[in-house]
Amino acid sequence: MAKEEPPSTSKDLQELQRKLSLLIESIQNNSKVVAFMKSPVGQYLDRHPFLALTMLVFVAVSAVPVGFFLLLVVLTSLAALVGVILLEGLVISVGGLSLLCVLCGLSFVSVIMSGTIMVSYVMVSSLVNYWFSPRCWLLLETIDRGQEDQAVLEDPTALRVMRLWDVLDSISSRTK
Repeated sequence: MAKEEPPSTSKDLQELQRKLSLLIESIQNNSKVVAFMKSPVGQYLDRHPFLALTMLVFVAVSAVPVGFFLLLVVLTSLAALVGVILLEGLVISVGGLSLLCVLCGLSFVSVIMSGTIMVSYVMVSSLVNYWFSPRCWLLLETIDRGQEDQAVLEDPTALRVMRLWDVLDSISSRTK
């Protein structure tokens, strides 16, 4: 025994059909839909309803995977951005520490080199002042004039100056 539908069910279906018709009419009267339907693509889809339905289903079904893909792209971009910032910070930190070590080493080398140069300067200037004091210049002038005095020949500094003078004289005579 089949039950008969109560009359209220047919009224509900008629109300649903009326609401659906109003919805379709409001969609068809939308200015953007009207502009799309006047375009060549809209006219083509109007002549081929199966293709239009296939495209509508495809867009509806592919919205979720495309959304997940776009979310993955955004998250990957953010992760890459954070990773690049962290990597850049790491590179700058390591580079800064390396530069600090190199500069410390260079400062140590420069201190050693300047100390060596200063010690060499002091030693050479002391030796030059010791060997070629104003007294020695007077001795050289005396020797150069041929006035070798006995007091001059007994002075050890004068003897060094005379030997150096002889060495320099012999070197200059060989080069001529």
